[in-house]
Amino acid sequence: MRENSLHTVCEEARCPNIAECWESGTATFMIMGGNCSRGCRFCSVTHGGMQSLDPAEPEKVEAAVKEMGLSYAVITSVDRDDLPDQGASHYASVVRKVKELGILVEVLTPDFRGNLSLVDRVIEAGPDVYAHNVETVRRLTPRIRDPRAGYDQSLAVLAHVKEVTPKMLTKSSIMLGLGESDEEVLSTMDDLREEGVDILTIGQYLRPSRMQIEVSEYSPMERFKELETQGYSRGFSYVASGPLVRTSYKASEAWARRRILNA
Repeated sequence: MRENSLHTVCEEARCPNIAECWESGTATFMIMGGNCSRGCRFCSVTHGGMQSLDPAEPEKVEAAVKEMGLSYAVITSVDRDDLPDQGASHYASVVRKVKELGILVEVLTPDFRGNLSLVDRVIEAGPDVYAHNVETVRRLTPRIRDPRAGYDQSLAVLAHVKEVTPKMLTKSSIMLGLGESDEEVLSTMDDLREEGVDILTIGQYLRPSRMQIEVSEYSPMERFKELETQGYSRGFSYVASGPLVRTSYKASEAWARRRILNA
């Protein structure tokens, strides 16, 4: 990782599960630099000061995946609204290179400002799972996410993936603790299922630093368990719900469960 000057969201976002995931052979690489063009109020990734893309990054990520002996790689990125194609072509190049290793690849992409032709570029690279996060409920989206993001814009990305490649697994994530009600979370689940989303993760928002929005409440484990039950009852093939759950938490396990269910 250090030799290739690579970033992981595991570190940049201060994920509490880094040791567990890396030990199990899963890691999430954050490509296209360590600085994001957006300023979502929950996120600790550095905003602004955009960097040039590294043309050698696809080969560097491939080398790191191979060196780490990963069986499942998750590739995510910062938002790159500063680039003509928002980095979609570069993103696809990284996915293609890692796929050459013969391992499973999950992508966790930006919304590309709703430009579905850019979503297609990533789809065409052949990831096994396509993830994009709604992050929070509809009512709180304007307060929590950057103005260039949008609840319906995110749903449109997920819907398009299913429309273009019906067999591709899709995934999204919701944070609790931002002031949402259970009814709003259930409504979000329904919206995701309406667009065919297969996998859902639900976690507790933890304020990374004083620069991010404060936590509204800490949800008890019972709430997570009930929402997990509600998720399965709505038809998600896999639901990971718990205080420390993040989008890529036990990502390979979600894939395995889906394959078993469809066997």
